[in-house]
Amino acid sequence: MCGIIGYTGSENDVLEVLMSGLSNLEYRGYDSAGVAIANDSLSVEKREGEVSALEDALPETGIDGLAGIGHTRWSTHGPPSDENAHPHTDCTDQVAVVHNGIIENYQDIRTTLEDDGHTFQSETDTEVIPHLIEDALADGANPEQAFREAVSRLEGSYAVAAVFQDSETIYAARHESPLVLGLGDDGHYLGSDVPAFLEYTDRVIYLEDGQFARMTPDEIVVTDREGAVVEMAVDTVAWDPEDAGKSGYDHYMLKEINEQPLALRQCLRERVSELERTITVDELADLERRGPVQFVACGTSYHAALYGARLLREQGIPAQCFLASEYDARSIPITDETLVVGVTQSGETADTMSALRGANQAGATTLALTNVVGSSAARECNYVMYIRAGPEIGVAATKTFVSQQAALAMLSGVLSETHSSELIRRLRRLPDQLQQVLDESAVREIASTYVDADAYFFIGRGYNAPVALEGALKMKEITYKHAEGFAAGELKHGPLALVTEETPVFALITGPNAAKTLGNVKEVEARGAPVIAVTDQPELVEQYATHVLEVPAAGRRLTPILANVQLQLLSYWVANELGRSIDKPRNLAKSVTVE
Repeated sequence: MCGIIGYTGSENDVLEVLMSGLSNLEYRGYDSAGVAIANDSLSVEKREGEVSALEDALPETGIDGLAGIGHTRWSTHGPPSDENAHPHTDCTDQVAVVHNGIIENYQDIRTTLEDDGHTFQSETDTEVIPHLIEDALADGANPEQAFREAVSRLEGSYAVAAVFQDSETIYAARHESPLVLGLGDDGHYLGSDVPAFLEYTDRVIYLEDGQFARMTPDEIVVTDREGAVVEMAVDTVAWDPEDAGKSGYDHYMLKEINEQPLALRQCLRERVSELERTITVDELADLERRGPVQFVACGTSYHAALYGARLLREQGIPAQCFLASEYDARSIPITDETLVVGVTQSGETADTMSALRGANQAGATTLALTNVVGSSAARECNYVMYIRAGPEIGVAATKTFVSQQAALAMLSGVLSETHSSELIRRLRRLPDQLQQVLDESAVREIASTYVDADAYFFIGRGYNAPVALEGALKMKEITYKHAEGFAAGELKHGPLALVTEETPVFALITGPNAAKTLGNVKEVEARGAPVIAVTDQPELVEQYATHVLEVPAAGRRLTPILANVQLQLLSYWVANELGRSIDKPRNLAKSVTVE
């Protein structure tokens, strides 16, 4: 969601670093952007709209400064506007603040501040922070003391950073919202995510909840709530800055769809051995499953979790899947034998983190299945398994979903201690088969045929049911068209009433459930709806389907991963023909860090 960038170093480079960081953070989803740069006063520029609108508003001569912070805002309190954009300042314009998260007690604070004579310029919860700092400064506190005092008044979630006029120091703090510091040769950086400053440094410090940072061009000092200095580990990020570029593709989403064979190879590397017939995940070497497994996740990750839960149940392991926003550890049976698996691409998803924290407090063992090294989920869970997909910039998840599915297939082998030689062989072949789908797909022509459809239905059984849900989600996210996914057997229990000649039905027909799903195809065909079959058995379906999209046979558990790629391409090409903002769909964000 909202993005933060900060830099203190060479004063001639501050604006350049901030604008580069804001551009790098556009993938998170936003509706306004702004910067504040400290010199003998504060220079603040902010605009509703894209980073390009902010760039157009900057002085032609640029802005020099000692330190600066920038922000891309995804609206929560107040609509998108210049006034509601960050950074926010106090009445005297001596401090500027950017903030991610939600201040739950902001209204009470604001009322008190207004009663004391403060004037507010925005509708945001964030603006209370600079005014609290202003009060503390007026009472004689120095900038660091004033910042700490203001933060101590906040309830809710926050990653917050502040700069003061005529100062080269940036102050920052976090609670339940990510913030990472970067150590450079010519200054230091902070960001809500590593890509904000990855082109400048790969050496990072991940702030923990309750920690504060004081950052100057020469040093970074991290302290706890009481002000005691904390020695922090410095990690090296393995991602290459080039990985976050478009590499000649029109959109990040298309690039990332085409990166899926590589992402799968990275996910499987040194974990799956066909020669030794083993699945080995080193980071889970001492994980012992003694009881049931509960998955918690949101959105695309929830669909992957549904797939993972089915894998485990098939191995005789009791497994449930919960939407993280609906998971309440107080009302769900949890013991010290329960394993709770949080599936989250970013490792920062607020609802998933809340569920995992509740599970930790209830005494469960927790495992994060995530893509981001050093993320909150990775640090706070007892165990972590990385999916190794590499940076994903497009808001609509593609390669991370495929890598989550592959990782969950491996996890099922680890937890069941059953290393099927057939599964191992099929996993090893999967990247090449996925490349075959990308090379041979005929879905672009089908997308053009049905671009004006009233709605799109996706159906599948068994392991295909979560993929049907995901296919519908992708269509909604980037085309803004109505789409629904169903377990195929449920179609006749209500949704069939919506099927017309203008409702193409995409049917996933693979594996042992193919014949039953074909029965559902006949139901919609009888209502005149066009049927597009995604199948590894074309000879079975071609006489019933309007179009056939073929995928290689990879076994009942893995073929749905290949079928999903056809649906990703379908949504992409429909959205492309409609002229949608594919990488930054309206109202959506890459990493949802508020509940």
